[in-house]
Amino acid sequence: MSSPARLVAATVSLLIAIPAFAKPPTTAPLRVASAAMTAKTACDVLSGKSVADVVLATSVVSRKGSVPAYCKVAGTIAPALRFEIRLPNAWNGKLYYGGGGGYDGVMPEPVAAPLVQGYVEVASDSGHQGDGMSAAFVLNDPRAAELFGSGAVPMVMATALKVVAAAYGVPPTKSYFEGCSTGGREALMAVQRNPTLFDGVIARAPAFNWVGYMGAFHRTVEASAAPGGAFNAAKVALLARHVRDACDRLDGVVDGIVANPAACTAKVSNVAALRCPGGADMGNTCLSDAQLAVLESFTSDATFKGRTTYTAKGYNLTGNEDDPMNFGIWVSGNGDVKTSGQYVMQDTTVKYYLAHDEHADSLAYTPWDKDPDALDAMAALNDATDADILPFISHGGKLIVWQGGSDAALSVNSTIDYMAQVRQAVGAADADASTRLYVAPGVNHCEGGVGPDKTDLLTALDGWVTKDVAPGTLTARKVTEKGTVLRSLPLCMYPRYPRYTGPANDSAAAKAASNYSCMAP
Repeated sequence: MSSPARLVAATVSLLIAIPAFAKPPTTAPLRVASAAMTAKTACDVLSGKSVADVVLATSVVSRKGSVPAYCKVAGTIAPALRFEIRLPNAWNGKLYYGGGGGYDGVMPEPVAAPLVQGYVEVASDSGHQGDGMSAAFVLNDPRAAELFGSGAVPMVMATALKVVAAAYGVPPTKSYFEGCSTGGREALMAVQRNPTLFDGVIARAPAFNWVGYMGAFHRTVEASAAPGGAFNAAKVALLARHVRDACDRLDGVVDGIVANPAACTAKVSNVAALRCPGGADMGNTCLSDAQLAVLESFTSDATFKGRTTYTAKGYNLTGNEDDPMNFGIWVSGNGDVKTSGQYVMQDTTVKYYLAHDEHADSLAYTPWDKDPDALDAMAALNDATDADILPFISHGGKLIVWQGGSDAALSVNSTIDYMAQVRQAVGAADADASTRLYVAPGVNHCEGGVGPDKTDLLTALDGWVTKDVAPGTLTARKVTEKGTVLRSLPLCMYPRYPRYTGPANDSAAAKAASNYSCMAP
């Protein structure tokens, strides 16, 4: 990793109560919502206005790249909850709330697709300002901690609905939430704690299991920091090649993607075969016992005790560990574990949530659950692990959960386990009618990786909510910045995976989704 700035840019996506159809306030001027109301017109309507005791600042933002022009409406809900509402040139009558990342503290950038499609877009910094990889804001500010945990989204939505009504004369017909990592946690938090707030929710790579995840980070960081545990880039590359050699072909084609992880068992991948003779580090052609211990920590379940048991599922070895935004940046720090995303996140969590001491040494804070009350307090604030989402489903809500199969930040197995718990809690019929789980092979945390990472989940969700067209197999694409499609794959409903069924030894055919079929493992 070249700099702290790069780490923050790469990892900030980890860990970015009123009815959705509330009537507009009686003081709002009545006007008919119209596609003819441009961003400038909307800005003019709201300029200088105060809505819900919030003074609004408006400005027209010009088109930049794929983000079209829009009216930016900014405000602060006292004392420090900043939000932006982005009004499109031609409103489609619906609202899209985009989640944050890391420990929030910054305003998420506009998302192009919703604005292009005509959604009003809402975003916030969750109630504090600062480094998105720091939890320092919770130390002496319990209100800020509550807002980050679950309070910011419903509070901002209450104001956003009034602003939309003031601008257009009517509230949105449908409201959706989408977020990844911390944003995915915010998505599930809304489903669980504010079940009538949104008509549909997309939770991508959700950091929903905060206590379990941070504890798992801590455990693996300890193993990496132990004598001989460091993984340099060459060791990571050795590991990735070994896993690909063992498991890539198990999905019907050798293409750098292990799309059938269920077949890539520990016995099949057999990383023990990489052990250096005698277990001592013998260079970059083998792994020492200390390095194998890191992999054991990374791939095995972690359990911690409070009033309840907190569990984080182990990670898969995917053969994509050598991707620049995978194992090196998240787990090993490419030889310096203190630069890794998992170290940074667990370190700030220990300092400000558990030890309550900004000078605490997180590596000396062992065991992770030595203060069960502190774990319980953090879980009450930040965990979105309640599997009984029947109130959301009964309200008509639809939930799409998505995660990259090569996510080295958050274990996809934890997400899979949560969705299994949901199925058990609400029943198979309601789960099938109202929830979907997709795992995108070869995709890193939120985006990137060798696998196709782009799928229009918002259109799929909207069709499900407004037309009762339930999504099935979707299509994932890998595209360049200019929009050129490099390859595609079916995005299968879990537990199915895309198996190659096309012509043998045809590299072009292997890049087309039409040559794959979704199959059970």
